[in-house]
Amino acid sequence: MTTTQMPPVSTETTTVLAREAAQRSTPTRRERRRIAAADNPMRLVITRGPDRAVIYGLLIVMGVLFAFPLYAMIAKSFQGAGIDNYLTLFTQPVGGVPILMTYVNSFVIGVFHALLVVVVSTTAGYALSKVRFRGRELSFVGILLFLAVPGTALIVPVFHITGELGLFNTHLGVALPEAALTIPFGVMLMRNYGRNLDDSLMEAAMLDGAGHFRAFWHVFLPLARPVIVNLIVLCFIWSLQDFLWPSMLFTDPSLTSAAQAVSSFSNVLGRSPADFGRYNASLVLLAVPAVLFVLFGLRFIVNGLTSGSTKD
Repeated sequence: MTTTQMPPVSTETTTVLAREAAQRSTPTRRERRRIAAADNPMRLVITRGPDRAVIYGLLIVMGVLFAFPLYAMIAKSFQGAGIDNYLTLFTQPVGGVPILMTYVNSFVIGVFHALLVVVVSTTAGYALSKVRFRGRELSFVGILLFLAVPGTALIVPVFHITGELGLFNTHLGVALPEAALTIPFGVMLMRNYGRNLDDSLMEAAMLDGAGHFRAFWHVFLPLARPVIVNLIVLCFIWSLQDFLWPSMLFTDPSLTSAAQAVSSFSNVLGRSPADFGRYNASLVLLAVPAVLFVLFGLRFIVNGLTSGSTKD
């Protein structure tokens, strides 16, 4: 029997054949868009030329509108003495309140606020997502109902409870009502994230002899770290922006918080045209910590708020 020998294939021919095979295996741009649209139909709308131009145009307009008050505040903060408006705020207390002390007070309140919220939210989120017990969903619905309670509805009971506990003019006295209003949101965030975690991880820990505490500490908490960081950042931002509770529970000027200082500085600096630049400079400085927290935790905020939206 004779065998037919194939003619040798040149290197150029092999390269051409390999290139054609790669082109056939690589999806075209239209095919990639079709695959992406199947996964997320909104991507088809966003990637279209006219729609993309409209979206970017709206974003630019909204960015300019939101940035204009900030630009005006920064521009007016240099009126009068220029950069000295900022320097004097650090060297001369305004109304007996050093501006650095307002940062410290807000930071201490934020620490208590974040600590209380994280401890309660993580434990409740684990129980509501990974522990099966009667009335679990009803308990979660009851917690969500507290999201509809406005802070102003709690003024009288908070004032009475704070007086009974002797927590007036203390950082913890302000952090407690802030935490009470934040915990329902934190529980919802942690519960949704917990439901998105694979149950097999918890089952494997249980098979290895771990109880709920060890599974919570060694499995749930490490996996929930991005959401916990998101929650901590939000707690600090809300503490910096909170005006109601410090104004109601603080009577000592040395305990003035950053948000409360805006009103205090307005009473002192807002009366004289010569001090108008210092007042705007104080607003810029009081806004800096919140902006830094947002820039630091932006990635965690986005990931945390979208956690639990999909189930793998």
